[in-house]
Amino acid sequence: MSSQQKKAAVRQGFKTGESIVYPSHGVGQIVAIEEQEVAGMKLELFVIDFDKDKMRLKVPVAKAATIGMRKLSEGDFVERALKVLQGRARIKRTMWSRRAQEYDAKINSGDLISIAEVVRDLFRAENQPEQSYSERQLYEAALDRMAREVAAVNKLSDTESVRLIEANLAKGPKRGAKTDEAEVEDDEAEAA
Repeated sequence: MSSQQKKAAVRQGFKTGESIVYPSHGVGQIVAIEEQEVAGMKLELFVIDFDKDKMRLKVPVAKAATIGMRKLSEGDFVERALKVLQGRARIKRTMWSRRAQEYDAKINSGDLISIAEVVRDLFRAENQPEQSYSERQLYEAALDRMAREVAAVNKLSDTESVRLIEANLAKGPKRGAKTDEAEVEDDEAEAA
């Protein structure tokens, strides 16, 4: 298999050296565009590094858009996502397993607003009841995914980015007892 590298190439509007968002992995950087021969056909691949996960991914250039790979959000879109954090948590009264699947799908959608909704809904203030292990895992996954993009767009460190997110969460409605903490969307009531 021959593989030659292209220098500072541009494909599908993406260029080498650029940070991008890959839906299921978050922020990565295009380090190269390679050509490989697969089954007698030449295939162009984006080579993407995810430094924090110590992972490298090769994505066919032609499939990048359909996979949902995208450029980093614009600054005003990041501001909108931070505003989402200040809203009231919305918790559906459905089984945790179903909610967990929905949260997971939102985290892996690559959509910054959806990820911000998960961060907002699963956030727990100091004075609140403990989270279950799986809630905590989903919260941290969403927080990490959001923080990395906010950091990349606003040129912050990951730590500064997390602080910015937490500052916006703190501006939300006062979170007290479990009963008045969330706006409950009651699916069963609507179905009845």
